[in-house]
Amino acid sequence: MKIAVAAWLMTLIAGFAAAAGKLEVYVIDVEGGKSVLIISPGGQTMLIDAGWPASPNREASVDRIVAMAQAAGVKQIDDLVISHFDVDHMGDVPQLASKLPVRRVFDHSEFQSNPKLDDAQYKAMIQGEEERFRAYDKLRKKVGHTVVKPGDTIPLKGAEVQVLSAGGKTIEKPVAGGGAPNHECAKYPQQARIERDVEDNLSVGMLFTYGKFRMLDLADLEAYVTRNLVCPNNLIGDVDVFNVNVHGQIKGIAPELANAIHAKVMLLGNGSRKGGDPQSWPILRAAPGLEDIWQAHFTVAGGVDANAPKNFIANVDATEHGNWIQVSAESDGSFTVTNSRNHFSKTYQAKK
Repeated sequence: MKIAVAAWLMTLIAGFAAAAGKLEVYVIDVEGGKSVLIISPGGQTMLIDAGWPASPNREASVDRIVAMAQAAGVKQIDDLVISHFDVDHMGDVPQLASKLPVRRVFDHSEFQSNPKLDDAQYKAMIQGEEERFRAYDKLRKKVGHTVVKPGDTIPLKGAEVQVLSAGGKTIEKPVAGGGAPNHECAKYPQQARIERDVEDNLSVGMLFTYGKFRMLDLADLEAYVTRNLVCPNNLIGDVDVFNVNVHGQIKGIAPELANAIHAKVMLLGNGSRKGGDPQSWPILRAAPGLEDIWQAHFTVAGGVDANAPKNFIANVDATEHGNWIQVSAESDGSFTVTNSRNHFSKTYQAKK
């Protein structure tokens, strides 16, 4: 059943009012696409990706993004980061900007595909994404646009955002806290590159730091590329929260990364029938240091064995939509995760 709009808005407003001085992260339910709203301790806003455009069988993600932002008292998006140009991440940015002003756009540069693939379905998909990219390109030129590279930082008042990957490249030197040899690398071979998934591996991946709190978001980087961030040395170090790449699809899951970063919490921005692959579950669940996995949706294919307990799932059946997951982080490294569906929350203490 759909959530009650009034209760949804009141809960969000209350949570936002209590969040001063914290780093707030909202994993918005965009049905297996991606959109994450971040409010810095200094009140600056960042939106990572814009979910899906409208289609005959799916509502536009813009409506959910705007509703959440407005309920939180957010009047504009200071920084819009489009991690890459697949349709479930690029969404409809011009429509979003018409409803919620966007001050600046960050991305990896230009849309890319694999011209060697002679497949009618692939070519049709690429044609649609190219058309959507042209509309996006006009908007980003109008509002202001920055191409980011590995090693760059994106200003976010009160916190730090480091770019770990972009345009198919990754950082070559460790960030603060990283650099230790990763013994997991010898246990697992590098996974194969998927030639049709060009844009996935161009994703802008970022590390968010607020005091002692650290959150990793690698967008849709697949396992072939994520290995470069942790092998032979773990250039990232430990994190507290890992927003799992590629919606938890198995093509993004590299054990050598999951086992090296010692995340206490993993977030799955999945849909009921996209992401959160059953094959991913045992790999993620076995990662050292992990306490809990929180999911946007119950994964139908996973059944009871490859899903979190219901308190940790924002949308638990096929007719339920729009509930979100909130992470509220303190500068001492402690943080609280809340499920908007039932207000269940759990606080995680800072690492020693």
